[in-house]
Amino acid sequence: MTGRLAGKTALVTGAAKGIGRATAIAFAREGARVIATSRDIDGLAGLEDEGIAHLGALDVGDGEAVSAAARTHGALDILFNCAGIARAGTILECGRDDWEQVIDTNLTGIYRMVRAFLPAMLEAGGGSIINVASVLGSIAAGCQ
Repeated sequence: MTGRLAGKTALVTGAAKGIGRATAIAFAREGARVIATSRDIDGLAGLEDEGIAHLGALDVGDGEAVSAAARTHGALDILFNCAGIARAGTILECGRDDWEQVIDTNLTGIYRMVRAFLPAMLEAGGGSIINVASVLGSIAAGCQ
């Protein structure tokens, strides 16, 4: 690794598995101070062995929790929005509650995170915001 993120702070949502977990590890290996978050706190186990600076429970569907995280962690250099959920089934099988939960996590969660963290990032001179979605979204998006 090149250490190209040395001195940078990155917060990764959805870091318990998949793309989020792999990204948190890659950022740490590149020298970033990584804050790995997920609703699944047990899923974050083992990340401390990968050099992750902070593990924390965070549900991007909870506006108060997102605001508290922004107050706790302050300005970031990188905000990596990867939290997402999927519900299997066709549109005819998808209930309104499932649909609303998918939208609240996958879309509104990004909005909450950006609104909460962007002011401090701008005040500090900028940063990078990366919003990620998985191919799973096209396969089992919760109401295909």
